[in-house]
Amino acid sequence: VQLQASGGGLVEAGGSLRLSCAASGRTFRRYNMGWFRQAPGKEREFVVAITWSGSTYYTDSVKGRFTISRDNAENTVYLQMNSLKPEDTAVYYCAASQDIATITWEHGMDYWGKGTQVTVSS
Repeated sequence: VQLQASGGGLVEAGGSLRLSCAASGRTFRRYNMGWFRQAPGKEREFVVAITWSGSTYYTDSVKGRFTISRDNAENTVYLQMNSLKPEDTAVYYCAASQDIATITWEHGMDYWGKGTQVTVSS
C-alpha cells in the first residue's frame, strides 16, 4: 500500500482544513487508517483513526473538532479539521494497519505516507 497525503496549508486560528490520504491498491477497504502528527521538537503522536468497518478513535485534544472518514470507492481517507488551534500546528501523516489492536500506536502501523504540513497562526 502506498499512501499520499495532501491538503495541508496555512490557516488562521479558528479556521478549517481538510486533509486527504489517497491509497494505492485494491485492498484499501481491508485496512485500518490513521492520522498522526509531529510538531517541531516533539515526538509523533496519534490523532485519529478509522477501522475497516468504520469505527473511529480520537485523541482527546481533537474530539469535537476533527472528523475522520473514508471513501473505499475512492481509496481515500479524509480528515476534516475545524476550529483549528495554534497547537494543532504539525506535520500530519496518514498511515495504514491491518491490525485493529495497534491503530493508535505509531509502531503498530504498517505503511506510512509522506507528511503534509499544517500551520495554524494565532
